[in-house]
Amino acid sequence: MAVETTKWGVLYCPKKTLAGSRRHREKIQRALNASGIDYDFVQSENMNSVERLATMLINNGYKTIIVVGGDGALNDVLNCLMNADKEVRDGIALGVIPNGLVNDFARFWRFKESDITQSVEWLAKRRVRKVDVGCIHYTTADGIDRRRFFLNCVNIGLSADIMNLRRQARKLLGSRTLSFISSLMLMLFHRLDYKMHIKINSDEINRRVMTMCIGSGRGYGQTPNAVPYNGMLDVSVVYHPKIAQLVAGIWLLITGRFLNHRSVHPYRTRKVEMLEAKHAMVGVDGRLLKKPVGRYTITVDQEAIQFLISD
Repeated sequence: MAVETTKWGVLYCPKKTLAGSRRHREKIQRALNASGIDYDFVQSENMNSVERLATMLINNGYKTIIVVGGDGALNDVLNCLMNADKEVRDGIALGVIPNGLVNDFARFWRFKESDITQSVEWLAKRRVRKVDVGCIHYTTADGIDRRRFFLNCVNIGLSADIMNLRRQARKLLGSRTLSFISSLMLMLFHRLDYKMHIKINSDEINRRVMTMCIGSGRGYGQTPNAVPYNGMLDVSVVYHPKIAQLVAGIWLLITGRFLNHRSVHPYRTRKVEMLEAKHAMVGVDGRLLKKPVGRYTITVDQEAIQFLISD
């Protein structure tokens, strides 16, 4: 059933306990009501239900879809939107109220998880900007060709491995801080580099690489100069540093000076070809892919979707 074109579809993706989730949801609804916004509110039960609910909102004709969630939830909704017909996609504006483990893309536009009222006020002004969408084209172990779209980045190697360990640790420990510390400690017993054969522009890299980030956005600090509206991908390739250099690299990442590290090699391109990356995990906006089989490519589609931005 079609809805009024002015009505928002708000998809809430909880991350907290049931009681905490309820209080947070009510706070968002109060902010929406105070701004006089007409909306329908749906809540995901788990990560697997986000795409189903997003598809429902798209098919029911909502022209404004707001994701209350982190980079992973935003990525799930983005992929539903990109799989819709272009005519449908061009009529929809996507927005975000940050509520995730990582909110990197929201942070780029100055949306803060701690200030719901400000986020809703910005969204209500309906400042729309067309933004780029990256895409990884890969083949599964079953021989099926797949595409996964992203707003922020693709991580290959150690960074994706840390994401996987952090997610597993958080399930066991609950605490965000403890899970981060424990995942870093576990990395001491993990593979720290991977044999990769990469083609970027006219350069070919055929050597052991620790981690690689391909960002249309900031890439969790690994592609700090990337912007999601220039039709380009920023790439950081990190060769295997010594332990002392590794510690220095983590510090530079935290302080926003990642590209200053001697083991980091930056590029800017429209296409990355991964000719070989055996055993290297791949993360897309924080969501892990099953290891792609054989070659895969990462490209960018300029100004592919409409996104609601801050002032």
